[in-house]
Amino acid sequence: MSDARTAPPTHLRVHQFAGLKPGPKLLVTAAVHGNEVAGVGAIERVMRMLDEGRLALLKGTLTMIPIVNPLAHRLQRREGERNLNRNLRVNPIPQDFEDRIANRLCPWIAASDVMLDLHSFNNPGPAFAMLGPRDNDGELEPFRHQAAESALALAVGTSRIVEGWLSTYALGLKRRAEKAADGSRRMALQQDPHYGVGTTEYMRSTGGYCITLECGQHADPQGPEVAFKAILRTLALLGMVAADAVEPADPKRPVELLQLYEVIDRESVDDRFERQWASFDPIAEGERIGTRADGTPVLAPFGGRIVFPNNNAEPGHEWFYLAKPSDRVLT
Repeated sequence: MSDARTAPPTHLRVHQFAGLKPGPKLLVTAAVHGNEVAGVGAIERVMRMLDEGRLALLKGTLTMIPIVNPLAHRLQRREGERNLNRNLRVNPIPQDFEDRIANRLCPWIAASDVMLDLHSFNNPGPAFAMLGPRDNDGELEPFRHQAAESALALAVGTSRIVEGWLSTYALGLKRRAEKAADGSRRMALQQDPHYGVGTTEYMRSTGGYCITLECGQHADPQGPEVAFKAILRTLALLGMVAADAVEPADPKRPVELLQLYEVIDRESVDDRFERQWASFDPIAEGERIGTRADGTPVLAPFGGRIVFPNNNAEPGHEWFYLAKPSDRVLT
């Protein structure tokens, strides 16, 4: 008889609150990466408030999934068998645990109008929100909810907002595709044009809008509070809870808007950073960010900021991103 504590999880825990009046359908998710837990407790805190009557759902449907990847969460690491937040789609013939989760998760996403996806990151740094594309009819990520998504990004309360994920990732994928494949499924996934699609990209592909909220470094004690306030502010923005029940974000706070423009993969375990970088450290044009295993310097092509520097990145995976000031206007 197998031990249920060590066997792979066999279900996805989903909680839904259906208001008695029609309204928006909001999905809130956390622990898409198992070691990013700021949103887990925040979701459970909101559920307790609703159950105890300390928060009233006025309209609409609130769906919350506190642990999207239960295998990775149980193992206390980013991935179970692969990164769930890449190649997210329905898989008729699932190959791994994350494929099976995707087959249950994707319909929940598609059934929603709006999504708030709660994450955190490896190195120290402040919380920030990630926006999708501007309104466009292009092939990569056509979109029609720029204004609503911008309002959501401003409402959650961070002082920094980042755009340009999928277009930047597409450039990195193009470079990966030029490299010889080794026949492994991992390499095939990394070179798949769909690889940059995660929860929010899938949400936009189904006609909704969403943001990723990076709540700070994984162990930041303020992370759960950032996530909790963001959930309440999202509910208030959508009119699903009373505005006076929520502490709003400071409308006068300065907000820095950045655009990702480059992603650099680690090529060898011997690639090394020039120093211990934190997300959003400033980078000057020509500054040495790191050194390849063969001694080749990795230099910044423009001034801006480094984002998601990862000392533990595996070869062939994202080592760091670069961002520069955006010309986008948020209203």
